[in-house]
Amino acid sequence: MTPTITELSKREKVIYRTTTGIVSAVMIFSIINFIFNDHFPFPNGPEGAFVHLGLPRYFKIELTTAKILGVLALLIPSVPFKIKEFAYFGFGITLLSASIAHFARGDAGLSLFFPIHPLLFLGMLIVSYFYFEKSHSSPSPAKR
Repeated sequence: MTPTITELSKREKVIYRTTTGIVSAVMIFSIINFIFNDHFPFPNGPEGAFVHLGLPRYFKIELTTAKILGVLALLIPSVPFKIKEFAYFGFGITLLSASIAHFARGDAGLSLFFPIHPLLFLGMLIVSYFYFEKSHSSPSPAKR
C-alpha cells in the first residue's frame, strides 16, 4: 500500500526540514570525521574512536557506508517511502547505540556531552520522522 501525500502547513514544513537538515548535517559531519579524523576524544588522541569504544575497525567502513546511504535516502525526494523509513530506523539505532557505547565506556567522566548529545539528535530524528510520517499519511476525514 502506497501512502498518500498530505500537505503539511508552512510551520510543519519548517520544523520537518530543519530537524531533517540538522540530523543530516550531524551524520555528514560524522562521516567526514570517520574518514579524516578518527581520534578520540581530541584530534591528537592516542587511539581511534572505534578502538576506544571497543568496536572492530571494519565496523567503521560499514557504518560510514550506511550513513552515506541513509543521508541520501532522507535528502533525495524520489527515494521510496519504505527506504526512507529504513534510514530513519537505522539512524535511530545508530544514535541510541552511540549514547550507550559512550556511557558504557565511561566517557561521561570526560564530559556528559559524549553520552547525551546522541540522545539530543535522536530527539530531532523522532521529530523529523513524526512530520515525515504525517506528510505521508491519509488525510483526516475533515480534510477529505
